[in-house]
Amino acid sequence: MTTDVTIIGAGLGGLVLARVLHVHGMTSTVHEAEASPAARAQGGMLDIHDHNGQPALRAAGLMDEFRGLVLEGRQALRLLDRDGAVLFDEPDDGTGGRPEVQRGELRRMLLDSLPAGAVRWGHKVSATRALGDGRHEVSFADGTTVTTSLLVGADGAWSRVRPLLSAAVPEYTGMSYVETYLFDGDTRHPAAAKAVGGGSLLALAPGRAIQAHREKGDTLHAYVALSRPRDWFDTVDFSDAAGARARIAREFDGWAPELTALITEADTAPVLRPLYALPTGHRWDRVPGVTLLGDAAHLSVPNGEGANLAMYDGAELGQALAAHPDDIEAALTAYERAMFPRSTEAAADGTRLHELMFGDHAPHSLITAFLGDEQTP
Repeated sequence: MTTDVTIIGAGLGGLVLARVLHVHGMTSTVHEAEASPAARAQGGMLDIHDHNGQPALRAAGLMDEFRGLVLEGRQALRLLDRDGAVLFDEPDDGTGGRPEVQRGELRRMLLDSLPAGAVRWGHKVSATRALGDGRHEVSFADGTTVTTSLLVGADGAWSRVRPLLSAAVPEYTGMSYVETYLFDGDTRHPAAAKAVGGGSLLALAPGRAIQAHREKGDTLHAYVALSRPRDWFDTVDFSDAAGARARIAREFDGWAPELTALITEADTAPVLRPLYALPTGHRWDRVPGVTLLGDAAHLSVPNGEGANLAMYDGAELGQALAAHPDDIEAALTAYERAMFPRSTEAAADGTRLHELMFGDHAPHSLITAFLGDEQTP
């Protein structure tokens, strides 16, 4: 089987690429390991920035549909100390440049914008190899293969396409998140809901934090951050939900109960999310017929830019290919030349933000940054 543009991964970046190619009359096929669009939950809220995520959706011709997904009021941000005292409170006045949407709804919008059959589900990559002259073969776990003149790895942190370009492997950053959900917050968890407010909550201290979003349907979605070695988390039995909640909560002894309730009152089993990153400034020499986008190219610590950058990468790559329809290498060269410094700057900014949030002077270091820059991250 032969196709012209093969995209591995039906995340936001890969789907934006497929959509932009479609807008320009170019065909592509997206191969996704998951069995269906509903195979797993797609995460929580995303703030879509006016300097990268929104331009990507504009290039995809989907801004009207995107605006229909925006949850009003969710740009509100508050920063609390461990005692629950409000240190910083920024309401959503409707003028911010980072409207919030549910990741799953955004992905569904992108899927619905593609031609039928553009995404092939249940296609887990087992191997990739170069055939020469810019062509590559991708083998899937079901025994099928595809040969392509352009292979794009949009397959995230543990990309199976990346080894064609780079020997870099993500490394543990020293911090993990533990994810929890509280449903019907205002009625069943009123103290936690009041602490979170109408948008996002950050309760920070050196090496740890309780962070939360108010999502659709009165849901509170928390990411509890702990700076601990990876093997420390191995001692926590996450198959025992109650025991795991209690163990994580002990790391926040003395914190305000309305904050620790985001752990102890969780309506779901806690899920461990170790944070990994590629080296800042990760890049590769041009290899004919293959490139990467999003986390496959520049995985970094969470900083609010990951999904936005992936979509922007997809849009920029799609537009470069449309501008050079008869010269794939010219398109890939132009795309990578701009992507490398862009992603390096974003990763460096993310590292600085994490120091402000979790370093020795947290939370006051972040407040100083907010007030000094008169903006939020």
